[in-house]
Amino acid sequence: QVQLAESGGGLVQAGGSLRLSCVASGRTISSYPMGWFRQAPGKDRDFVAAITSSGGTTRYGDSVKGRFTISRDNAKNTVFLQMNSLKPEDTAVYYCAARALSFITSTLQERYDYWGQGTQVTVSS
Repeated sequence: QVQLAESGGGLVQAGGSLRLSCVASGRTISSYPMGWFRQAPGKDRDFVAAITSSGGTTRYGDSVKGRFTISRDNAKNTVFLQMNSLKPEDTAVYYCAARALSFITSTLQERYDYWGQGTQVTVSS
């Protein structure tokens, strides 16, 4: 089993930055593709970003391209999401997820096997 714990959320003004972290425990995630998703109130959970196990390939949702960067440090069993130029519409609970049964990233939440509890990001205008 893998436990994921997100941190780094908070309240920030529009145009600001935040860096989210997702620390894994219970098992190494070095061979797992990892993803970030977010869910705003009253909306579905949406794909934000994903990264392959080596970190060599990343993919992003259209609304965050050019502003967010996903990275990982396998030695620390941690995945990061650097969020720059934040907008009020980025307000959501952000979740990290691990895909244990494949080597391929996915934009689909149902393809991920382990989830964290989420961290709230609020962007004020």
